[in-house]
Amino acid sequence: MITGELKSKVDRVWDAFWSGGISNPLEVIEQITYLLFIRRLDDLQTAEENKANRLGTPVAQRFFPDGDAPTGVPYAHLRWSYFKNQAPQTAFDLVDKHVFPFLRTLGADGSTYAGHMEGARLTIPSPGLLAKVVDLLSDVPMNRRDTNGDLYEYMLGKLAQSGQNGQFRTPRHIIELMVQLMAPSPQDEICDPACGTAGFLMATSEYVREHHPAVLTDGAQRTRYHSSMFHGYDFDRTMLRIGSMNMLMHGVEKPDIRYRDSLSEAAGGDEGKYSLILANPPFAGSLDYEAVSKDLLKVVKTKKTELLFLALFLRLLQPGGQAAVIVPDGVLFGSSTAHKALRRTLVEDQKLDAVIKLPSGVFRPYAGVSTAILIFTRTDSGGTDDVWFYDVRADGYSLDDKRNPVEANDLPDVLARWSKRTTTERDRARTEQSFVVSKADIAAQGFDLSLNRYKETVHAHVEHRVPAEIIADIKVLNDDIAKGVEALEAMLG
Repeated sequence: MITGELKSKVDRVWDAFWSGGISNPLEVIEQITYLLFIRRLDDLQTAEENKANRLGTPVAQRFFPDGDAPTGVPYAHLRWSYFKNQAPQTAFDLVDKHVFPFLRTLGADGSTYAGHMEGARLTIPSPGLLAKVVDLLSDVPMNRRDTNGDLYEYMLGKLAQSGQNGQFRTPRHIIELMVQLMAPSPQDEICDPACGTAGFLMATSEYVREHHPAVLTDGAQRTRYHSSMFHGYDFDRTMLRIGSMNMLMHGVEKPDIRYRDSLSEAAGGDEGKYSLILANPPFAGSLDYEAVSKDLLKVVKTKKTELLFLALFLRLLQPGGQAAVIVPDGVLFGSSTAHKALRRTLVEDQKLDAVIKLPSGVFRPYAGVSTAILIFTRTDSGGTDDVWFYDVRADGYSLDDKRNPVEANDLPDVLARWSKRTTTERDRARTEQSFVVSKADIAAQGFDLSLNRYKETVHAHVEHRVPAEIIADIKVLNDDIAKGVEALEAMLG
């Protein structure tokens, strides 16, 4: 976490954006993302220049060419190290009239970052505000991944305090639980087809760094980690810019984060490519039904995005690949033909591993929808013997709109019991918080996957808990009801 002076600076700059007329937190983060990219280009060229000086060779790669830009301003004046030391008005004119037009010409290096800068526009309204933001970012030690990541996470956390924009953010502790359940390795090919700010990919990269440190020391693993291990798609270009920079700030140099409508016909080509999918796809999203991939509609004929995304995940996974995804409760028990067909596919044709029910307050204050985590494996040949269910009642935060930290937290228990789902968990009664249900039982219930369908409750003898006079009244009432039913039947002949 960032604390102290740096945190205070972020808060002051954030307040300055709001008072300057930029109240959309996505726009705030987008502008900061542009500036971080500009600083990154300068840092990269400085590193190339230092290397060339040490070796006595020409600079191998120039991000800022020699000479003047077409506008007549020297390219050297477009560098962060130059304009950050200029007077606010001079710096503002340089950034607005020269640096951002230069950003829009980039893209030839093939990096996702350059590609996402095509539509770059400066919307910071005043020289004073730009000076404050540049001052903040100049104080961030960009060579320290932890500080960079914490800074960006803190800014992204502002989305969770900003009304409707909070929909883009899955709570960090839920993401971390899902990553820990899946335990990704350096051999995984990881994808989030609805990546947003890239929270799942970022958390996965952190997990791999921590548990498999060889990704930073082994040459082949390091190259793969930085350029071909993480894949994310989204059709919101603002999200792509933010997500791409989020990965950079967490130490991944060239993640594959691309513009794509994952459900469209034009999004084919990645079938069977990924070994792990982690995602929180859009619920009840709108879509152009005519543009939806025909391959997906063959699996599940529906307009519901949550069902189409599940069909997509199955298509993207390689045989043996796993997915951990968040779905609305309606997916578990919906009665439409599409709902039933998809659940039957998961249980009969693939391997459904777990259904983890989350409290309805997890996404408050923006949505009170009940959700669950589905974990499944693509096999194309069945394999579901039992399904592990867990009823999460507390996630460490209050389940009201305030979402304040509380002591009650089932998530560590979820992780501990997950590893025992094929052993001691099988012996737990269905009255417990977690239990196992056989495939035969699920099939007998029409492939309903709602936890309450299988959960049993303990019924104490009523006589031990209810006063005798109340029991007597209940019996009289039951007798009266029975007599009334008999009288009605007699009247009806």
